[in-house]
Amino acid sequence: MEKRRFPLKTNYMKKLFCITISLLVGYMVVNAQHLPLSQQMANTAMKLWSDTSKNMRWTYEQGVVLKGVESVWKQTADKKYFKYVQNCIDTLVSADGSIKHYKKEDYTLDNVLCGRSALMLGNVLLKEKYYKAAEQMRDQLKTQPRNSDGGFWHKNRYPNQMWLDGLYMAEPFYAEYATTFHEDEDFDDIAKQFILIEQHTRDPKTGLLYHGWDQSHKEQWANPQTGLSQNFWGRADGWYAMALVDVLDKFPADHPKRAELLAIFNRLAVAIQKYQDPKTGLWYQILDKANEHGNYTEASASCMFVYALAKGVREGYLPAKYLPVAEKGYKGITEKFLETDANGQLNLNGTVSVGGLGGKPYRDGSYQYYMSEKVVQNDPKGVGAFIQASVEIERLANLSAGEGKTVLLDSYFNDEHRKDVTGRVISFHYKWNETTNDGFSFLGHIFNNYGVKTETLYTGPTAENLKKADIYVIVDPDIPKENPNTKYIEAAHVKAISDWVKDGGTLVVLNNDTGNAEFKHLNVLMAKFGMHFDEDSRNRVQGARFEMGAIDIPDGNEIFKTAKKVYIKELSTLTVTQPGRSALSDKDGVIVAVSKYGKGTVFAVGDPWFYNEYTDGRKLPPGYDNFKAANDFVKWLIAQIPAKK
Repeated sequence: MEKRRFPLKTNYMKKLFCITISLLVGYMVVNAQHLPLSQQMANTAMKLWSDTSKNMRWTYEQGVVLKGVESVWKQTADKKYFKYVQNCIDTLVSADGSIKHYKKEDYTLDNVLCGRSALMLGNVLLKEKYYKAAEQMRDQLKTQPRNSDGGFWHKNRYPNQMWLDGLYMAEPFYAEYATTFHEDEDFDDIAKQFILIEQHTRDPKTGLLYHGWDQSHKEQWANPQTGLSQNFWGRADGWYAMALVDVLDKFPADHPKRAELLAIFNRLAVAIQKYQDPKTGLWYQILDKANEHGNYTEASASCMFVYALAKGVREGYLPAKYLPVAEKGYKGITEKFLETDANGQLNLNGTVSVGGLGGKPYRDGSYQYYMSEKVVQNDPKGVGAFIQASVEIERLANLSAGEGKTVLLDSYFNDEHRKDVTGRVISFHYKWNETTNDGFSFLGHIFNNYGVKTETLYTGPTAENLKKADIYVIVDPDIPKENPNTKYIEAAHVKAISDWVKDGGTLVVLNNDTGNAEFKHLNVLMAKFGMHFDEDSRNRVQGARFEMGAIDIPDGNEIFKTAKKVYIKELSTLTVTQPGRSALSDKDGVIVAVSKYGKGTVFAVGDPWFYNEYTDGRKLPPGYDNFKAANDFVKWLIAQIPAKK
């Protein structure tokens, strides 16, 4: 089963909910739009670095901004953010997948980061050119120079050197590529990179990691005995922390090295907390020298630590005690580094423009060197990290609502298969991890935002396997033309499901229209709840005439409290009898029905409806509230779950 972990305790979550709401309200920079800070800064980024710029380069600086803007798209379903990412990559990636200005022979890990955005676009749009661009990054890693222990050189011109920066540049992409292309053996190598550099750069006294390590001990900046650079540079440790939390998202749960990565992350979190400035909540350019002349609190490192800690707790990689650390850090960032100019644009101050080792002119890694680099406004590394940190803080607001609850998605009655990009046959159509139009990734993201774990059931429902679910979703049961191995809802399933609902379960049934879903066996189940799917097909839409699929939601609807107009096409209506009743009707047809059955609740609609094509914002024109409707729906479902005594 697929799992999303939310380990926070109830009393802590109640406190967290109150604190976070207060923080978010307090941190909101007032402007004409009153947007969350993540969106305000994403809008700044899109203005500063146009997606049609002729001088755009395939660089890590652009890559961290693109990851930030992508996270805002997933949080808002506003297609302008997706289009920005796509347009940026399209200015660099040709139809054949070749990348402008990219030179493999440079073997710089910095170039790998943009591969994450290319891979994301490939997985959403299933276009070959994006996969080909990502494959070039993977090909580079196959022949990337390594030291004798197997660690990647940071660049070809930096022999034997590993920098903390390189872990963020390469490893999250490496893990995402391995997941997409089923290269499971790569996770051994990914783990090796984290473990090796921690073994060599971690200082046992502070717990912090030195910026770089030269295995040969020959570089001028390297300690002749250890090969280590001299200082703990804030952004370097920030890159490493972000890399860990992003890689763990993809790292297999049963991999023998996963526990070691979690241990590294938890060790680093101890050091991050230890060196947080107690007064401002921020972190210094050189982490352990707060009182040294010239040292200063630095924006990008502070944003990176906030992101890593907040996400680490939300995902269950870190204990809940680190959330106050992240919240204090975010408060410090907003108070010291943010400003709104006369045009209403949100700007980020306080980011050091660069930090490196060696090169020309030579950077010796001394304290004086790090103090000499310019501190600038709206540096892309800081802006991208701030956007990602803001999204993570904003995601905390509703986590307590569904804490400890689980939504279980059926993949037994709906069990279609297709070949993926590798030719492997996979289960698809309305799956949590599916990012194409057919997937439920946005719905899953919303459930996760409300603290609900998303899991999948690949076997038939029984009294035993339904015990773990608070919400059970059946979507679009198969018919033979979709799946020759069709599995129908039988009497034993009807009993297991109806008994579970009677005992307090919340059942969601998202069917389809006639000719595209199974009705006979499903309606035996629905009869238990006073519902019947009519074998019809309403709201048939011609081309892009979206108004043919429009449904207005009246004020005061019990479920959809913020959505006013939604799009739903080719659906079956419902006939309801007691205890079923209409929750949304249109043109004398019941569109949504609900039923109270024992202690439980049933929700039914004759369409999969909440799938990405109509919730991720890319297709529908302005005026349709499908994403709002999905949020309303999730909140309503959580409210139906009976309180446990």
